[in-house]
Amino acid sequence: MKRRTFIGTAAAGAGMLGLPALSACKAPQEKEHVEESLQDDFALKEWTASQLQTAMKQGKYTSRQITEMYLKRIQLVDQTGPSLHSVIELNPDALQIADEMDKERKAGKSRGLMHGIPVLIKDNIDTADKMSTTAGSLALSRSIALKDAFIVGRLREAGAVLLGKTNLSEWANIRSSRSTSGWSGRGGQTHNPYVTDRNPCGSSSGSGVAVSANLCAMAIGTETDGSIVCPSSTNGIVGIKPTVGLWSRSGIIPISHSQDTAGPMARSVEDAATLLGLLTGTDQSDAATLGSAGKTKTDYTRFLDPNGLKGARIGVARSFFGFHPVVDQLMNQAIQQIKELGALIIDPVEIKNLREIEAPEFEVLLYELKADLNKYLAGLRPDIPYRTLKDLIAFNEKNKDKEMPWFGQETFIAAEAKGGLTDKAYTDALAKCREGARKKGIDATLVEHKLDAIIAPTGSPAWPTDWINGDHFTGGSSSPAAVAGYPAITVPAGFVDQLPVGITFMGTAWSEPVLIRLAYAYEQKSLNRKAPTFIPTLK
Repeated sequence: MKRRTFIGTAAAGAGMLGLPALSACKAPQEKEHVEESLQDDFALKEWTASQLQTAMKQGKYTSRQITEMYLKRIQLVDQTGPSLHSVIELNPDALQIADEMDKERKAGKSRGLMHGIPVLIKDNIDTADKMSTTAGSLALSRSIALKDAFIVGRLREAGAVLLGKTNLSEWANIRSSRSTSGWSGRGGQTHNPYVTDRNPCGSSSGSGVAVSANLCAMAIGTETDGSIVCPSSTNGIVGIKPTVGLWSRSGIIPISHSQDTAGPMARSVEDAATLLGLLTGTDQSDAATLGSAGKTKTDYTRFLDPNGLKGARIGVARSFFGFHPVVDQLMNQAIQQIKELGALIIDPVEIKNLREIEAPEFEVLLYELKADLNKYLAGLRPDIPYRTLKDLIAFNEKNKDKEMPWFGQETFIAAEAKGGLTDKAYTDALAKCREGARKKGIDATLVEHKLDAIIAPTGSPAWPTDWINGDHFTGGSSSPAAVAGYPAITVPAGFVDQLPVGITFMGTAWSEPVLIRLAYAYEQKSLNRKAPTFIPTLK
């Protein structure tokens, strides 16, 4: 969930690491020395999954060696050095998993594109292993899942090495209207790797930072509204927010069954597409996935076409421009590049009903947060005493010195005051959201202008992290696709000074193949991704 402005609300949208705490910044001289040592000496810097696979097939590296290299990188960059605090817990079984993958490869067995590839996952996704699943909350600090989330099971089947879990905006940024993205009671504050006193956005803060800083091959985040695309944009990577139902949500700590989805975060469209197809599938525990049958693919990499924009009709949603002049310049440069690749630009187009769905969206999220979170908590191990949202509110109040030193839990309290999902206020709000964002929103715009996709700036450059005032968003385009439950892909579009920003491609339900084709063509033309250099501050 990204904090944003809603009408009528104040809402603005184990291992060697142990439990990282909020730490003081290092002195500038010490940071500068560390930065120099991090520039070019990491052997796997910017490597893709296919490059890692080739290296393993050729015997240059084993999965264990690759995993060890990423673990050392995490120790150097995340917990010493710039102290990014993007990884909340390491998997003590990571090296054992890597060894198993190496044994299988040596025996002539390969599980495919992810065999032996280290992946980090957000700490609101269940893993039935030695790691906790906490959403960054101290209340769940000892919560070990009874079974893997559906997508984690798929990840294991694909042969990935679960490297650990990433920090996040606590409770996926839904606890308070004044929260600071990337902060959690358990994990402390995650820092942007480009300029470390800047914010990483959220709620998938740790996943975005870890991928950008080359702490893993790729990562998984989750989104309700902006929580994949915003941290992908501010951390200079690719993020795919899939159609709701393309990936199962069972075993993921929820906010809203209408809008929640997990999705891939990677340094390239190719890697994001690789991971996307491997975790699809129907799941009886998640009704939304039943509608995906026959509409999803197991391999989205076949849609990677450098000429994919030729003949495409692309609409420019100008209502999302204007929050920063340099961002507008970058978007106009992107539009020109898209034209040069053979696309027809329709500029401007308007996604109608945006204001009309803001208040209903927040109403839906409040109702579903209470219902869905209560259901998840009720299924935890018996030794976890917090079984309801009401219990969490009481825990936070009792432990407010650790859980609420900077911001409160007014959104939790507002959700607790709601009734059940049969309330007319909820059903009316849900109907307004679905019709407004889908039929009268994105779909109406696509049909009217015969578009393949709509583009817009993903969001603002990263702002200075501010625990007193909270986040300082100045713009973003995540809501239409989020409320509709439709897909969106963000790709690096350039830099405002040293801070990356992204461009979003959004479309109708199940249009991931089209969006991947378009986004890949733009990425290959623009090549805007640059690795971060951990600058302490902008002077």
